[in-house]
Amino acid sequence: MSPERAPILNVSKLTKRFGGFYALDGLSFHVASGEILGLVGPNGSGKTTAINVISGLYAPDDGGVTLDGASIGGVASHRLVHRGINRTFQIPKPFLSLTVRENIEVALAYGRAAVAPPTLAALLDEYRLTEVADRPAADLNNAQQKMLDLVRALATRPRLLLLDELAAGLNPAELDWIAERIKALAQTGMAIIVVEHLMGFIEHVTDRVIVMNAGKEIFEGKLAVAVQVPQVIEVFLGGEHAA
Repeated sequence: MSPERAPILNVSKLTKRFGGFYALDGLSFHVASGEILGLVGPNGSGKTTAINVISGLYAPDDGGVTLDGASIGGVASHRLVHRGINRTFQIPKPFLSLTVRENIEVALAYGRAAVAPPTLAALLDEYRLTEVADRPAADLNNAQQKMLDLVRALATRPRLLLLDELAAGLNPAELDWIAERIKALAQTGMAIIVVEHLMGFIEHVTDRVIVMNAGKEIFEGKLAVAVQVPQVIEVFLGGEHAA
Protein backbone atom coordinates (compact mmCIF):
# COMPACT_ATOMS: atom_id res chain seq x y z
CA MET A 1 0.00 0.00 0.00
CA SER A 2 1.26 3.46 -0.84
CA PRO A 3 2.15 5.42 2.31
CA GLU A 4 -0.16 8.30 1.36
CA ARG A 5 -3.25 6.06 1.31
CA ALA A 6 -4.84 5.82 4.75
CA PRO A 7 -7.02 2.76 5.38
CA ILE A 8 -10.73 3.18 4.66
CA LEU A 9 -11.52 -0.08 6.50
CA ASN A 10 -9.87 -1.43 9.63
CA VAL A 11 -10.62 -4.88 11.03
CA SER A 12 -9.14 -5.38 14.50
CA LYS A 13 -9.01 -8.65 16.48
CA LEU A 14 -12.30 -9.72 14.96
CA THR A 15 -14.01 -12.75 16.50
CA LYS A 16 -17.11 -14.59 15.32
CA ARG A 17 -18.38 -17.74 16.99
CA PHE A 18 -21.03 -20.24 15.96
CA GLY A 19 -21.69 -22.23 19.09
CA GLY A 20 -18.28 -23.38 20.24
CA PHE A 21 -16.70 -22.98 16.79
CA TYR A 22 -14.55 -19.90 16.16
CA ALA A 23 -15.08 -18.96 12.50
CA LEU A 24 -12.99 -15.83 13.11
CA ASP A 25 -10.42 -15.85 15.89
CA GLY A 26 -8.73 -12.47 16.31
CA LEU A 27 -8.52 -11.49 12.64
CA SER A 28 -6.94 -8.10 11.85
CA PHE A 29 -6.32 -6.35 8.52
CA HIS A 30 -6.96 -3.09 6.66
CA VAL A 31 -7.66 -1.91 3.13
CA ALA A 32 -7.19 1.53 1.56
CA SER A 33 -9.11 3.40 -1.12
CA GLY A 34 -7.96 2.25 -4.55
CA GLU A 35 -6.47 -0.98 -3.19
CA ILE A 36 -7.46 -4.54 -4.08
CA LEU A 37 -6.96 -6.90 -1.14
CA GLY A 38 -7.32 -10.67 -1.49
CA LEU A 39 -8.54 -12.96 1.27
CA VAL A 40 -7.34 -16.48 0.55
CA GLY A 41 -7.19 -19.75 2.44
CA PRO A 42 -8.67 -23.24 2.47
CA ASN A 43 -12.37 -23.96 2.87
CA GLY A 44 -13.46 -23.16 6.41
CA SER A 45 -10.69 -20.64 7.01
CA GLY A 46 -13.16 -17.81 7.64
CA LYS A 47 -12.97 -15.81 4.41
CA THR A 48 -16.69 -15.57 3.74
CA THR A 49 -17.46 -15.10 7.43
CA ALA A 50 -15.16 -12.06 7.39
CA ILE A 51 -17.05 -10.67 4.39
CA ASN A 52 -20.37 -11.38 6.12
CA VAL A 53 -19.33 -9.48 9.25
CA ILE A 54 -17.95 -6.52 7.30
CA SER A 55 -21.11 -6.31 5.18
CA GLY A 56 -23.42 -6.49 8.18
CA LEU A 57 -24.92 -9.96 7.71
CA TYR A 58 -23.35 -11.06 11.00
CA ALA A 59 -22.56 -9.01 14.07
CA PRO A 60 -19.06 -9.56 15.51
CA ASP A 61 -18.74 -11.29 18.88
CA ASP A 62 -15.58 -9.38 19.70
CA GLY A 63 -13.12 -7.01 18.07
CA GLY A 64 -13.83 -4.05 15.85
CA VAL A 65 -14.72 -3.07 12.29
CA THR A 66 -14.36 0.60 11.38
CA LEU A 67 -15.11 2.50 8.18
CA ASP A 68 -13.37 5.87 8.00
CA GLY A 69 -12.70 5.53 11.72
CA ALA A 70 -16.37 4.99 12.66
CA SER A 71 -17.44 1.67 14.16
CA ILE A 72 -19.75 -0.35 11.88
CA GLY A 73 -19.70 -3.73 13.64
CA GLY A 74 -23.27 -4.98 13.88
CA VAL A 75 -24.73 -2.26 11.62
CA ALA A 76 -27.33 -3.84 9.30
CA SER A 77 -26.44 -4.48 5.66
CA HIS A 78 -29.08 -2.12 4.23
CA ARG A 79 -27.70 0.71 6.36
CA LEU A 80 -24.13 -0.05 5.32
CA VAL A 81 -25.14 0.33 1.68
CA HIS A 82 -25.85 3.97 2.45
CA ARG A 83 -22.46 4.23 4.21
CA GLY A 84 -20.73 3.02 1.03
CA ILE A 85 -20.32 -0.76 1.45
CA ASN A 86 -21.79 -3.34 -0.91
CA ARG A 87 -20.99 -6.86 -2.00
CA THR A 88 -21.57 -9.84 -4.25
CA PHE A 89 -22.39 -13.36 -3.08
CA GLN A 90 -20.96 -16.81 -3.86
CA ILE A 91 -24.45 -17.69 -5.09
CA PRO A 92 -25.94 -14.59 -6.75
CA LYS A 93 -29.08 -13.22 -5.11
CA PRO A 94 -30.99 -11.15 -7.69
CA PHE A 95 -34.75 -10.69 -7.59
CA LEU A 96 -35.45 -13.67 -9.83
CA SER A 97 -38.90 -12.59 -11.00
CA LEU A 98 -37.71 -9.10 -11.98
CA THR A 99 -35.95 -8.37 -15.25
CA VAL A 100 -32.27 -7.51 -15.33
CA ARG A 101 -33.20 -3.88 -15.96
CA GLU A 102 -35.64 -3.81 -13.03
CA ASN A 103 -33.07 -5.37 -10.69
CA ILE A 104 -30.62 -2.61 -11.49
CA GLU A 105 -33.28 0.10 -11.25
CA VAL A 106 -34.09 -1.07 -7.70
CA ALA A 107 -30.42 -0.81 -6.74
CA LEU A 108 -30.07 2.63 -8.35
CA ALA A 109 -33.14 3.88 -6.49
CA TYR A 110 -32.10 2.45 -3.14
CA GLY A 111 -28.41 3.26 -3.23
CA ARG A 112 -28.63 6.99 -2.47
CA ALA A 113 -25.02 7.31 -3.59
CA ALA A 114 -23.19 10.42 -2.41
CA VAL A 115 -21.95 10.89 -5.96
CA ALA A 116 -23.91 10.31 -9.16
CA PRO A 117 -24.07 6.56 -9.91
CA PRO A 118 -23.35 5.15 -13.36
CA THR A 119 -26.31 5.22 -15.73
CA LEU A 120 -28.38 2.10 -16.28
CA ALA A 121 -27.35 1.98 -19.93
CA ALA A 122 -23.66 2.29 -19.04
CA LEU A 123 -23.88 -0.53 -16.48
CA LEU A 124 -25.70 -2.83 -18.90
CA ASP A 125 -23.15 -2.15 -21.61
CA GLU A 126 -20.03 -2.35 -19.44
CA TYR A 127 -20.98 -5.71 -17.95
CA ARG A 128 -22.40 -7.32 -21.10
CA LEU A 129 -26.02 -7.39 -19.98
CA THR A 130 -27.63 -5.18 -22.64
CA GLU A 131 -28.93 -8.11 -24.70
CA VAL A 132 -30.60 -9.72 -21.67
CA ALA A 133 -31.82 -6.48 -20.04
CA ASP A 134 -35.51 -7.36 -20.41
CA ARG A 135 -35.23 -11.00 -19.40
CA PRO A 136 -36.17 -12.19 -15.91
CA ALA A 137 -33.07 -12.71 -13.80
CA ALA A 138 -34.16 -16.34 -13.33
CA ASP A 139 -33.46 -16.95 -17.04
CA LEU A 140 -29.79 -15.91 -16.87
CA ASN A 141 -26.89 -18.34 -16.84
CA ASN A 142 -24.45 -18.44 -13.92
CA ALA A 143 -21.97 -15.97 -15.41
CA GLN A 144 -24.73 -13.50 -16.27
CA GLN A 145 -26.24 -13.76 -12.78
CA LYS A 146 -22.81 -13.06 -11.31
CA MET A 147 -22.49 -9.96 -13.47
CA LEU A 148 -25.97 -8.82 -12.44
CA ASP A 149 -25.01 -9.32 -8.79
CA LEU A 150 -21.94 -7.15 -9.38
CA VAL A 151 -23.83 -4.48 -11.29
CA ARG A 152 -26.48 -4.22 -8.57
CA ALA A 153 -23.70 -3.59 -6.06
CA LEU A 154 -22.01 -1.02 -8.32
CA ALA A 155 -25.31 0.80 -8.88
CA THR A 156 -25.19 1.92 -5.24
CA ARG A 157 -21.75 3.47 -5.90
CA PRO A 158 -19.84 1.75 -3.08
CA ARG A 159 -16.56 3.04 -1.71
CA LEU A 160 -15.81 -0.47 -0.43
CA LEU A 161 -16.77 -3.42 -2.65
CA LEU A 162 -16.66 -7.00 -1.34
CA LEU A 163 -16.43 -9.74 -3.98
CA ASP A 164 -17.15 -13.27 -2.72
CA GLU A 165 -15.94 -15.81 -5.30
CA LEU A 166 -17.05 -13.73 -8.26
CA ALA A 167 -14.63 -15.62 -10.51
CA ALA A 168 -15.85 -19.14 -9.66
CA GLY A 169 -17.32 -20.85 -12.72
CA LEU A 170 -16.13 -18.28 -15.25
CA ASN A 171 -14.17 -19.43 -18.30
CA PRO A 172 -10.62 -18.15 -18.95
CA ALA A 173 -11.75 -15.36 -21.31
CA GLU A 174 -14.38 -14.21 -18.82
CA LEU A 175 -11.79 -14.29 -16.02
CA ASP A 176 -9.42 -12.03 -17.95
CA TRP A 177 -12.27 -9.67 -18.83
CA ILE A 178 -13.63 -9.35 -15.28
CA ALA A 179 -10.11 -8.98 -13.85
CA GLU A 180 -9.63 -5.88 -15.99
CA ARG A 181 -13.00 -4.51 -14.86
CA ILE A 182 -12.06 -4.99 -11.20
CA LYS A 183 -8.71 -3.25 -11.66
CA ALA A 184 -10.43 -0.37 -13.45
CA LEU A 185 -12.83 0.03 -10.51
CA ALA A 186 -9.89 0.27 -8.12
CA GLN A 187 -8.31 2.95 -10.29
CA THR A 188 -11.38 5.12 -9.60
CA GLY A 189 -10.51 5.00 -5.88
CA MET A 190 -12.82 2.16 -4.87
CA ALA A 191 -11.44 -0.17 -2.17
CA ILE A 192 -12.04 -3.82 -3.08
CA ILE A 193 -11.77 -7.03 -1.07
CA VAL A 194 -11.69 -10.22 -3.14
CA VAL A 195 -12.41 -13.64 -1.65
CA GLU A 196 -11.34 -16.28 -4.14
CA HIS A 197 -9.90 -19.79 -4.51
CA LEU A 198 -8.42 -19.21 -7.99
CA MET A 199 -4.85 -18.21 -7.19
CA GLY A 200 -4.00 -17.17 -10.74
CA PHE A 201 -6.91 -14.73 -10.66
CA ILE A 202 -5.92 -13.46 -7.21
CA GLU A 203 -2.33 -12.92 -8.36
CA HIS A 204 -3.56 -11.01 -11.40
CA VAL A 205 -5.85 -8.56 -9.60
CA THR A 206 -4.62 -8.01 -6.03
CA ASP A 207 -2.14 -5.58 -4.52
CA ARG A 208 -1.84 -7.64 -1.32
CA VAL A 209 -3.28 -10.83 0.14
CA ILE A 210 -4.22 -11.97 3.61
CA VAL A 211 -3.79 -15.74 3.94
CA MET A 212 -6.23 -17.14 6.50
CA ASN A 213 -6.40 -20.42 8.36
CA ALA A 214 -8.81 -21.37 11.15
CA GLY A 215 -10.12 -17.81 11.39
CA LYS A 216 -6.70 -16.21 11.78
CA GLU A 217 -4.26 -14.37 9.53
CA ILE A 218 -1.10 -16.37 8.91
CA PHE A 219 0.43 -14.16 6.21
CA GLU A 220 0.03 -10.64 4.81
CA GLY A 221 1.80 -9.42 1.69
CA LYS A 222 2.28 -10.28 -1.97
CA LEU A 223 0.92 -13.63 -3.17
CA ALA A 224 4.22 -14.39 -4.91
CA VAL A 225 5.90 -14.27 -1.49
CA ALA A 226 3.08 -16.12 0.31
CA VAL A 227 3.46 -19.25 -1.82
CA GLN A 228 7.07 -19.59 -0.62
CA VAL A 229 6.20 -19.48 3.10
CA PRO A 230 6.28 -22.97 4.69
CA GLN A 231 3.22 -22.32 6.88
CA VAL A 232 1.21 -21.16 3.87
CA ILE A 233 2.31 -24.15 1.79
CA GLU A 234 1.28 -26.49 4.61
CA VAL A 235 -2.18 -24.88 4.89
CA PHE A 236 -2.82 -25.41 1.17
CA LEU A 237 -1.72 -29.05 1.04
CA GLY A 238 -4.51 -31.42 0.13
CA GLY A 239 -5.69 -29.77 -3.07
CA GLU A 240 -7.16 -26.52 -1.77
CA HIS A 241 -4.61 -24.46 -3.71
CA ALA A 242 -6.07 -24.22 -7.20
CA ALA A 243 -3.56 -23.06 -9.78
